[in-house]
Amino acid sequence: MEIAILAPVYNEEKYINDTIKGLKAITYNPDIFIVDDCSTDNTLNILKDIENINVISLKENKGKGNALQKGLETIIDRYDAIGFVDGDVGLTSREMEKLISPILERKADVTIAKFPPPKKKGGFGMVKKLSFYGIKFFTGKEIYSGLSGQRVFKTEVLKDFKTIPFGYGVEVGMTIDILRRGYNVIEIPVEMSHDETGRDIGGIKHRLKQFVHIGIILIRKIFER
Repeated sequence: MEIAILAPVYNEEKYINDTIKGLKAITYNPDIFIVDDCSTDNTLNILKDIENINVISLKENKGKGNALQKGLETIIDRYDAIGFVDGDVGLTSREMEKLISPILERKADVTIAKFPPPKKKGGFGMVKKLSFYGIKFFTGKEIYSGLSGQRVFKTEVLKDFKTIPFGYGVEVGMTIDILRRGYNVIEIPVEMSHDETGRDIGGIKHRLKQFVHIGIILIRKIFER
């Protein structure tokens, strides 16, 4: 089975090198595709110096959903399974191996990484609650990691989507659509970590943007029913 890992990144100069190192350590030897969403820091220059990866450089920043869409347009017909990973997980990206195994063993159509509890206080749980209850409302299923960007799909699942949901609502929107179509989704506990946001102004703005994007996705789903 041919496997690819797709990582949309924006201004990840601090983590991207280690994230790629972790992906290269996966025993299944997936092909690695990095979609640079018009980074303004040194991310793209770092990527140019890394061997044995594929870089897709976008000319305009349009968000995570668009970056994933552009990446898939390039690779979807070439692989049997495709994983998504965020650029800020560092060396813990090696844990993606745990998500690949059930796909290869035909135990799941989609796997989602279930992270351990955060190491520092972040928000107040509103975004997670919106994700959990939004998914449950539309599908009847309880998915605790609906916000997780670390996933692996059988390619046939991804081909069922005409477009990827936009912005920070991408994971929740996709999870709802996948479950509605009857695919088998399982959550896999992993020892992964990412760049956690705190309760400062930047962190609050980030979570507010997440909340709004997810809310828009859920409202759109009402009219799709």
